[in-house]
Amino acid sequence: MGSEGTLGQVVGATLDLVPLPAARALVVAGFADIVAAAGAAPHLASIGPLTVEAMGADLIAAFDTGAGPRHYRPALPAGEAWLLVEVGGTVEQCLDLAQGAALVATEAGAVETRVITGVDEQRALWRLREQGTGLAARAGGVERWPGWEDAAVPPDRLAAYLTDFTALLREHGRSGSIYGHFGEGCVHVRLDHDLLSPAGRAEYARFQQAAADLVVAHRGSLSGEHGDGRHRSELLRRMYSPHILDAFAAVKAVFDPDNLFNPGLIVDPVPLSRDLRLEVVRPHRSGLAFAYADDGGDFAKAARRCVGVGACRAGGGGMCPSYQATLDERHSTRGRARVLFEMLDGALSDDGWRSDEALGALDLCLMCKACSSECPTSVDMATYKAEFLHHHYRRRLRPRAHLSMGWLPVWLAAARRFPRLANAALRSPGLSATAKRLGGIDPRRDLPLLASAPVRRRVGRAARTSPGDHRVIIWLDTFTRSFSPEVVTDAEAVLSAFGLNVELAGVGMCCGLTWLSTGQLTVARAVLAKTVAALDASGDGCPIVVLEPSCAAALRDDAVKLLDSDAASRVARRIVSLAEVLADREVTGDRSSQREPSHRGGRHRSTPSAGDRVIAQFHCHQRATAGTQADRDLLHRLGVDVASVAEGCCGLAGNFGFEAGHFEVSQTCAEQSFLPYLSCDGDAEVLADGFSCRLQIEQLGGDALGVRRPVHLATLLRRWLT
Repeated sequence: MGSEGTLGQVVGATLDLVPLPAARALVVAGFADIVAAAGAAPHLASIGPLTVEAMGADLIAAFDTGAGPRHYRPALPAGEAWLLVEVGGTVEQCLDLAQGAALVATEAGAVETRVITGVDEQRALWRLREQGTGLAARAGGVERWPGWEDAAVPPDRLAAYLTDFTALLREHGRSGSIYGHFGEGCVHVRLDHDLLSPAGRAEYARFQQAAADLVVAHRGSLSGEHGDGRHRSELLRRMYSPHILDAFAAVKAVFDPDNLFNPGLIVDPVPLSRDLRLEVVRPHRSGLAFAYADDGGDFAKAARRCVGVGACRAGGGGMCPSYQATLDERHSTRGRARVLFEMLDGALSDDGWRSDEALGALDLCLMCKACSSECPTSVDMATYKAEFLHHHYRRRLRPRAHLSMGWLPVWLAAARRFPRLANAALRSPGLSATAKRLGGIDPRRDLPLLASAPVRRRVGRAARTSPGDHRVIIWLDTFTRSFSPEVVTDAEAVLSAFGLNVELAGVGMCCGLTWLSTGQLTVARAVLAKTVAALDASGDGCPIVVLEPSCAAALRDDAVKLLDSDAASRVARRIVSLAEVLADREVTGDRSSQREPSHRGGRHRSTPSAGDRVIAQFHCHQRATAGTQADRDLLHRLGVDVASVAEGCCGLAGNFGFEAGHFEVSQTCAEQSFLPYLSCDGDAEVLADGFSCRLQIEQLGGDALGVRRPVHLATLLRRWLT
């Protein structure tokens, strides 16, 4: 047992590093249940693999049904529990060792085994296991708690221990997701304790005591990995004799006579239930703007989704761009969740929603939504930030940026009536600088110019003669109408070429995105309610193609959470991207009748060929709410090579990159996402559907972009199809 910081502090350590193997292989063995997997684990551990890990079917189900687009995972062998057995050595040794491990697993009762040598497939399977703590916290949609996380028994007693442990769970009416380091006999589990009531907390303590007696009966340890801490020190008397505990106390008195180091642990334990965070556990349902349907309408329960896994700090994917830019824990998803905990339980101050500390922690959140799909517990910090801003500024003067960019659809509607006059003002150094200063916009930002011509409808022969069941609606979002109307014309031409009958909608409507991102949720709800009612009454359920990914996410995701209505859900199911509506469709229209597309800012290629390559900057909101597989599949069907994908956020993120004080973080995000790819592949097209992404690429791409301009998928497809 470690001293848990009760005797001193470690100020330095010498490590004995072990060389990494040249290659690795992974054996995945499926078993009938978790007890059968536990019984096989010692046999597999005895052959000397790098590790033997376990996970159950409930973790896999939690992964498969997580928020956002369906995540990729390799197929698993048949079974309800799996052991991941990793071996290492040379490439030849790995294959022999893996086949040997598969044979041992079969002899030990495996239903089916698979040997995996591909690096990407191995990484995807390890990602499942690494996310175990987060997945277990909400498996089955039930909130589960730590408390018996890493008890360990001798590996040869693991199956017997788990048999008795599952019986103990039934006796106490509890359930949990079991996984862990089965090669070492260490078990992780999170349980559905009732910590909301005094009776539930008392039952929690009784369960902990019974579980401690059980693990000791199997000659195990209360804490096989993480230590006892405050949480289990009270239980040590069930594992050690009074004589041993007195010896612990005597040693503590010698090394720490003033009891300065971690009091309350090991020798003078506090009760099991003393440090439960009761204020955070209590519901916070009053006056919320969003529904939090998956959390019972409880903001506290939503905020508790963070269990400290730290996937937001790991890098790769889209999460968490502000942490990757600052490397400050406060600006990670986990750090912000912790600040919200402390805001709710009063640890920060008595200010509640008015907390300046919480505002500071949330300020650099780009609201990219990556955490909602990439975090294993689906922490949705974009929604939490919007909720916080809604309450923080309620009946208070808002920042200038909330008035300038939050109400941008209104200002753009007026400016579209006189685009040349508006652009002349934006080109004027004095007027532009004044507008930035009054609007709370960083002076280093260039304000985008409006399109000089409005959206022009094109109705070709193919569109007029397509069957009625091939009807689609293009949603005219504010950003595309104002800045890139040619994208609408291109999309209409492409959809017609694919045999679809196109209609336009959205005039006089808005998705409310800018009000959502600035936390002006009363206005956002009114705007969205009007839009949803109009769209729900249109089209007899036909698809609604939204060309701007952030607007698509607002209609597909935010509207459902904010309005919490059947109409919002019906409209959300109809929202599709251009690539999604073209899935599995072939070109059928009369392309010869289509007008030549505008080639402004790009090179014309009559058809895609084997040499065509694209650098893709997929919008964060698209990755989080719909995924990018439809786009990748469509490009693959056309024979286009997606040379590279910038997984990180572009850094502009709507109003974020324009707001004063955010420019440095915005620029760093760009440097960590798309900028390196522009320099490495100068011949590839730059594909970016998001207006913010295209603008950021143009403004920060500089010389690396050359004569190219980033283009929307609709424009790229029309060039190839014309």
